Amino acid sequence: MLKQSLNQKLLQKLSPQQIQLMKLLQIPTATLEQRIQEELEANPALDEGYQDEEEVQGEHESETDDHDEYADEFDDVYNAGEVVKDVTVEEPAVPETNDKELELDDYVKEYMDDDPIMYKSTAGTKDEEDKNIPFAVQSSFHEYLGEQLATLNLETEEDRAIAEQIIGSIDNDGYLRRELKAMVNDLLFSKNISTTEEKIESILKQIQQFDPIGIGSRNLQECITIQLKHLEKNAKNLADRDIENIHLAIKLINKYFDAFSKKHFSKLLKGLDIDSERLKEVIDIITSLNPKPASGHASGNSSMNYIVPDFFIQNKDGELELTLNTRNTPDLRVNDYYKEMLTSYVNNKKKKKPTKEQKEAVNFIKNKIDSAKWFIDAIKQRYDTMLNTMYSIMKLQEDYFLTGDPAKLRPMILKDIAEMTGLDISTVSRVANSKYVQTEFGTKQLKEFFSESMQTEAGEEVSTYEVKNALSKIIENEDKRKPLSDEKLMIALNEKGYNIARRTVAKYREQLDIPVARMRKEL
Repeated sequence: MLKQSLNQKLLQKLSPQQIQLMKLLQIPTATLEQRIQEELEANPALDEGYQDEEEVQGEHESETDDHDEYADEFDDVYNAGEVVKDVTVEEPAVPETNDKELELDDYVKEYMDDDPIMYKSTAGTKDEEDKNIPFAVQSSFHEYLGEQLATLNLETEEDRAIAEQIIGSIDNDGYLRRELKAMVNDLLFSKNISTTEEKIESILKQIQQFDPIGIGSRNLQECITIQLKHLEKNAKNLADRDIENIHLAIKLINKYFDAFSKKHFSKLLKGLDIDSERLKEVIDIITSLNPKPASGHASGNSSMNYIVPDFFIQNKDGELELTLNTRNTPDLRVNDYYKEMLTSYVNNKKKKKPTKEQKEAVNFIKNKIDSAKWFIDAIKQRYDTMLNTMYSIMKLQEDYFLTGDPAKLRPMILKDIAEMTGLDISTVSRVANSKYVQTEFGTKQLKEFFSESMQTEAGEEVSTYEVKNALSKIIENEDKRKPLSDEKLMIALNEKGYNIARRTVAKYREQLDIPVARMRKEL
């Protein structure tokens, strides 16, 4: 049965421009230049470069003389049928109506003649010092392993292909997470090589002796065992007690790895039949090894080794000065050629009636110019929003930025900054996401300045960051032979005036990535 009804709904729809603006707010300065380059490649009406007031004035003085030249070139190009095919695919034809013609006239008069400054970039000036960050050119970790293939005794090209497959399957920590059975199938389908798990295992054993030792291990136990055996092989010049400790370490890893990982020292003492002092020496050998063999080698992506700050805060005689990092951001403006083509069309359409193809092309140009203008305005709005948000954070945390003392950090949540700036909480969150500020006390992530508040026994409100800092110091100074439980940590914090529950202590400890008391125990 059909039924008609009226429903009233409240919906919020975002335009494509709003979505793009939100994405621009979210990306850090390190990737903004790449995003701008993508827009420059996609939109021919967007141009890179600085245009000062004198250049703009000079262009408008000579505009009348150049109109005929641009108009003739415009007619020659589009009457010849060039680029019309591409244009008509992207944009529909413009109807031949007087309203459209008048609208285009108003558009040119308002935006092309009266307001040339809007096309200038807000990223900086042409005299701004070029301070691009130099990155070292270096080989990736996998390339470094590939260079060592020449040291292997590989009899055939298939053996070399297997070795390359193994190296390519090693992750960023230096481990081979892929099963050998799956690698057999990989080699068969990708390289048409029929092999066995035993063959891959034999080549893998050789690769595991590459520098760094232990590369290509399947798990932590195998990684430590390989490194210990390497120490044993090169222990001829060591004292007898050190050699015995290496043997004990190999036995511990092979037979009592689970007890060792859980720090069940009593089981280790009984199983190895040694005293506590000797066990400590053995554990010191194991803990001196590298659990992630690839961690000592720089990644092939060098930019990941650097943090590019989005803001700079300087203390100038007790006054904080905030600046936005726009060093690597290019200046943007609308392409002069596209502006002149549109202006020439309007000025010459009375002399010569435009064709349908020309109108389609003009509509394409207008849309591209609109897109370029919007992108420039979006970049400017991004700068304004980021500066407004960071300035509010700086004012709220002024005592910290002046002293660098973490105890000076005030409780601050996203809502506080949203109320100060008049922005939405989601906008503040996007600005704070993945952004960094460079101060005199180091480069900090904006998220570090946001924390909840709690009340002390004296009635004062303090930041949870201060409570976490106090918790870290208590754990740092505890007796590692008898580490404090969460209950005792709660008592210690209560004595310092922080009224906190045991569950909250456990939550803060986990947020600080500090293990439980049993895992902090040492001999």
